[in-house]
Amino acid sequence: MKTRIITSIMVGAFLLSFTGCKKELTTSSSQDVPESAIYKDVANIEAVLNGTWAYMNEEFFTYANPGYSTILRTSDAMGSDVAVNPNKYGFADAYAFNGANNQGRLEAIWTILYKVINNCNNIITKIDASSGSADKKAQVKGQALALRANSYLNLATYYQFSYLKDPQAKAVPVYTEPTVAGTEGKPKSSLEDVYKLITADLTQAETLLAKYSRSAKFKINIDVVHGLQARTYLNMGKWALAAQKAGAARADYTFMAPADYYLGFNDLSNNEWIWGQGQTPNQSNASYAFQYLDVSSESAYYYSFMADPNFKTLFDDSDIRTKLFAWDNLPGREGFLRYAKFKLRVDQTGDIVLMRSAEMVLIQAEGFARNSDLTTAVQYLNELRTARKAILFDLAGKSADDVINAILIERRKELWGEGFALSDILRTQGSVKRSPYLDENGQPKMVTITTPDGQTKTVQAEQHTTLRFPDKSAFKPNSPYYLFNIPQLELNANPNLNN
Repeated sequence: MKTRIITSIMVGAFLLSFTGCKKELTTSSSQDVPESAIYKDVANIEAVLNGTWAYMNEEFFTYANPGYSTILRTSDAMGSDVAVNPNKYGFADAYAFNGANNQGRLEAIWTILYKVINNCNNIITKIDASSGSADKKAQVKGQALALRANSYLNLATYYQFSYLKDPQAKAVPVYTEPTVAGTEGKPKSSLEDVYKLITADLTQAETLLAKYSRSAKFKINIDVVHGLQARTYLNMGKWALAAQKAGAARADYTFMAPADYYLGFNDLSNNEWIWGQGQTPNQSNASYAFQYLDVSSESAYYYSFMADPNFKTLFDDSDIRTKLFAWDNLPGREGFLRYAKFKLRVDQTGDIVLMRSAEMVLIQAEGFARNSDLTTAVQYLNELRTARKAILFDLAGKSADDVINAILIERRKELWGEGFALSDILRTQGSVKRSPYLDENGQPKMVTITTPDGQTKTVQAEQHTTLRFPDKSAFKPNSPYYLFNIPQLELNANPNLNN
């Protein structure tokens, strides 16, 4: 086994004491607890949990791999609607489906997920014997179970095809006990076994966190657990349960006001956010994701996540989201289509969104649609469209496939840049959809921009540069190019992965 990857985070270096404010997460180092005593007291164990959360989000492998956000940005880059500027650093290899060659990113993702799992395993297996109140133990254990489930959900999502394609397909190894140096590596478990663990963890977390009232949105409470259950059941095709849990997750989170949609998706206090990672000038590694996502602020360095011009055609003119589009007019960027959803704050930070009520209402819509209740499905779809001032979906004369397709397109429109592009393609056994942006004569479309000096100029619209897989074959469902690869270092260290 590659113990460098699997073994737990060195606790002394990552014990952090978190204090939730209105929208910020502050940290202070706490390295005074000897490791031998850590798991004897629930307060210390909570510090391990907080440190694990900080590691997951703030561990900076490279500029292109800023913590957990690495997974979300990779998913976006490999989808249909982000046209990554190929001349910019970061995710161009993922966009071109050459990610298998980026061992640094493969190691970062694998390391983050399995180190979080191992720390959670330590907490889950040791907390019952610790001193402290029963309520605090329930809170910490419930959060650890949910965090472990989230890691395994990511592994099940990206390292194998859809559960609905083949639940017996081998995916990733499952560890429920702490590993140490010298622990023998396990073989891959089936998707069915991975999802059994995920659902069991979340069911137990749901019970343990039933009465927990959190102090900040980075903490996992029952709403987050319900949201994770909704995602899990959606992956598994348990449509009624997915819709039910999504409804529970969003019950206390209203949609943001139209004006708030333009503020930059950088504020954990937004009433629509259920879960996220707060950022401050002293704790801002995760904010580096905005260097890719933010294409409108002068301070953004890479501004590489431009929009596919065809993506803009999915919106109607009344939709508040259309105001986020603008053709870039800056030298070296002319003709790219900005989608100014994400913006850095003036202090160069931005909170990271991990779950919103908009996602949950779309899970409700999809769950009902796939369960053949089209009227209720359209009701939930139009609830979101009303909030975004978009034209409502008319069910008259529409089939179930029409409704499901409309919901999936709405997910692309609403969740752009939040990490769902590739995961939706994989779970639905869909395909990347990238087309050239051409006029009626088959030529690249031209657009008019106003340069910074006030001159009007016609330029070619920049668009997707990768329209096929690296082997020149067309995009198709269930392609191995969509899957994340296990890093070579782990394959070398754990020969059981090949069993």
